[in-house]
Amino acid sequence: METARVLVAADKFKGSLTAVQVAERVTAGLRRVVPGVRVETLPVADGGDGTVAAAVAAGFERREARVTGPLGDPVTAAYALRGSTAVVEMAEASGLQHLPDGVFAPLTATTYGSGELLRAALEAGAATIVFGVGGSATTDGGAGMLAALGARFLDTDGKPVGPGGAGLAELAEADLSGLDPRLKDVDLVLASDVDNPLTGPKGAPEVYGRQKGASEEDIAVLDAALSHYASVLGPETAALPGAGAAGGIGYGALVALGARFRPGIEVMLDVLGFASALARATLVITGEGSLDEQTLHGKAPAGVAAAAREAGIEVVAVCGRLALSQEALSGAGIARAYALAELEPDPAVSMAEAGPLLERAAESIARDFLS
Repeated sequence: METARVLVAADKFKGSLTAVQVAERVTAGLRRVVPGVRVETLPVADGGDGTVAAAVAAGFERREARVTGPLGDPVTAAYALRGSTAVVEMAEASGLQHLPDGVFAPLTATTYGSGELLRAALEAGAATIVFGVGGSATTDGGAGMLAALGARFLDTDGKPVGPGGAGLAELAEADLSGLDPRLKDVDLVLASDVDNPLTGPKGAPEVYGRQKGASEEDIAVLDAALSHYASVLGPETAALPGAGAAGGIGYGALVALGARFRPGIEVMLDVLGFASALARATLVITGEGSLDEQTLHGKAPAGVAAAAREAGIEVVAVCGRLALSQEALSGAGIARAYALAELEPDPAVSMAEAGPLLERAAESIARDFLS
C-alpha cells in the first residue's frame, strides 16, 4: 500500500487559532494515530487577515513598517517579501484589529496606512504586489490609500477633504497626477474573496458597514458619499467585481492604480506554491473556523478543495462550526467535514479549547482515512 502523504492547507480559525497553529494541531493529531505519516503543511489565506502570516509561513520574509492606523494613530504593520514579489494585507494597516474594543469610526476611518504600506513595498523593490483586502475598519473607497500614494482630494475651496468616507461628500476635484510613478511599473493584483460593487444594495456600505459600527443613517451617508466620489473618479469602475471590497479600497485600487482583480484564494495558492505541494499529496486537509454558505463563495477551503478535486486528490475539512449539508460539502469537493462543535457543543468552550479539540478531530481523520 502506498504511504499516505497528507497536505494540511487550512485557513485560520478566527478568534482561536492561526492558520499555522491549525496546521500544527492537525499534524499532532494525525501522528498520534499514524506516527510515521508524512505531513506537509501549507497554511493558506484568501486575501483577508492572516494573508501575510500565510506568506511568511511559506518562506516569504516578514517586513514591518510604521504607518497610520484607521483612526489616525501610528501602528506597526507587516508585509511579506520574497524576491520581487510582495504580499501586502490592508488589514495590517487599516483593519478592525486596530480599533479599541467597542470603538468604531465608520464615517472617518481611513485607509491612509494601507497606502503607506504599499509604498513601503515599492521602496523594497517589489515588482509584483499581491494586495490582500478584507477585515477593514474603513469605508473610504480607498481615498486615504490614494492620498498616501500622492493623490489629492480637494473641496470647493481647494482644501483636502476630511478623512474617511463621509468626507468624500465634499469632494470637488480629484488630482491623481502626483501618484507615485513607480506604480506604473508594478503588477498590482487585488486579491479578495468579495466581488461586491462599490455602492447600492450589494455595495460596501450596505453589506459591510454594520460590522464596522455604521448606523442605518451612516450607511446612507457613506453610500451617497461613495457614489459622489465614483462620479468624480470613474463611475463605470464602481460596478466592477471587487470594487466594494474592504470598504471600497478595491475601487480605489482598480480605478487609480491599474490593479487587476482575482479571487484571493486563487492568487494566494499561486503565490504560496500550492500546486507543487498538491502534487506530492495523497490526501488534503483544509478548513476554517466556520464552514458555511460563505465558504462556498471564494473562501480558502473552497479554493483548496476545487484545486485538489481537479488533481483527483481526496479532501477532508476541519472546522469549528459546520453549517453545510453533506450534499453541499460534496458539491465543493469535500468528502467529509470534522467539526469541533461535535466534540464540544458549547461555542465558548470550543473556541477556548480549539487546539486540543482539533487534535482529537485529526485523530478521527487518521483513523477514517489513513489507518
